[in-house]
Amino acid sequence: MQLDLNLLTALDALLEEGSVAGAAARLHVTAPAMSRSLGRIRKATGDQILVRTGRSMVPTTRALAMRAQVHALVQQAHHLLSAQRELELEALDRVFTVRWHDALTAACGSALITAVHRQAPGVRLRLSAEPGADDAELRRGEVDLESSSSPSTLPDIRHRLVGGDRLVVAVRPGHPLAEGPLSVERYAAAEHLTVSRRGSLRDPIDDALTAHGLERRVVAAGPTAAFALGLALDTDLVVTLPEAVTRAAREQLGLVALPLPLPLPEVPLYLLWHQRYDDDRAHTWLRDLATETVRALFAPPAAPRKPLTTPTAR
Repeated sequence: MQLDLNLLTALDALLEEGSVAGAAARLHVTAPAMSRSLGRIRKATGDQILVRTGRSMVPTTRALAMRAQVHALVQQAHHLLSAQRELELEALDRVFTVRWHDALTAACGSALITAVHRQAPGVRLRLSAEPGADDAELRRGEVDLESSSSPSTLPDIRHRLVGGDRLVVAVRPGHPLAEGPLSVERYAAAEHLTVSRRGSLRDPIDDALTAHGLERRVVAAGPTAAFALGLALDTDLVVTLPEAVTRAAREQLGLVALPLPLPLPEVPLYLLWHQRYDDDRAHTWLRDLATETVRALFAPPAAPRKPLTTPTAR
């Protein structure tokens, strides 16, 4: 059976107005056209819908029973097919899954949660550990927003560059490398720790050292930046990490940061999401807020304020 869904709009107007003329005026059609629509509705439903009583028309028992449901269906259809309404953050009720690498989560995860809760208290944020380098969870809708050091090669995964971070060398206070200028030879001669979820003992730093005819000794690979920084504090191992995203953690532990004696480019930081969310206003709000939060990491540190001095009495 083929149904003309335009009849729902006509039926809603007829039941609201209670007359053919009123429904026609409401929908900006002629009275004969509305009368024909009423005839088709009667045929489709097997009910008179409106019957004449004196000079007016009244709805039938069945029409009265279906009036609320018809009106709700028409409103839902308009909502479904019309342009999105303004986003009401105070009323937003949604769960977002954000998958960032551990150092980024440690650096600004709490700031993101605080900002989200302040603007949209009904939103719940799930910060997920980064399990791998594939985009399957993004494509399946299991992850809403992801961090990466490179854009995806998949055409349906969007990306946004939110910053670039330089690498620094982190060592414990009193470490031999902290005494005197750090040359590339002294750096290579130290014992190192890499950060790799997969346990890799080699990274782009080794390629750069090879170009200088040098090779470093990597003693171990740690799964997270937090683990690596803690180990660097307790040993003479050297860990090389992005400066901005590990700044707070390094300062909290009291580690010494040294400039990397190698001409390496900045490490880019991207946010990734699936194209299904391009026009999703709630998701747009989340990724804009996340962008603002992450970019604050790369802002130059504020200069310490000079203490106020009290004029000496003469």
